Parts: sequence; structure tokens; C-alpha cells
Amino acid sequence: MTHEHDAASPRVHPIVYIRPVAVADLPEEVQEQAQGLETLYAIGSETGEQLALVRDRHMAFVVARQNDMTPVSVH
Repeated sequence: MTHEHDAASPRVHPIVYIRPVAVADLPEEVQEQAQGLETLYAIGSETGEQLALVRDRHMAFVVARQNDMTPVSVH
């Protein structure tokens, strides 16, 4: 008997894309919260939906992995 969520089957983590975003390109409300940073890092889904903005690249990878996602860098 096989089940979609069988413990023996490999677990698939959705891919998310990590990319730098210029703070100047973000809405004024977000710019005010950036506390002087020039660049934030976006975590985006495969469909292009922005899931989060974080302070640095390392933190973006940590947040993605903590949420069972597979981060991929976009240049």
C-alpha cells in the first residue's frame, strides 16, 4: 500500500529564489523600515510571489531552510 505521504518517500521542499533588491526600488514604507540599508534580499516563490524581505543574503537562506524550502541564488 502506498501513500502520497509515505515515510519512506523522499520529502520535497519547494524551491525559492534569493535575490538582492535595491531599497530605493521598494515602496517608501519599506524604505523607512530598512534602517539605512541600501540592499535587502527577497525570498521569492517559483511563481514570482515575494514571500519575504530580509536584511542579508545569509539570513535569506536561513529563513528559507527553516521553513522547509530549498533556496537558490539569483544573480
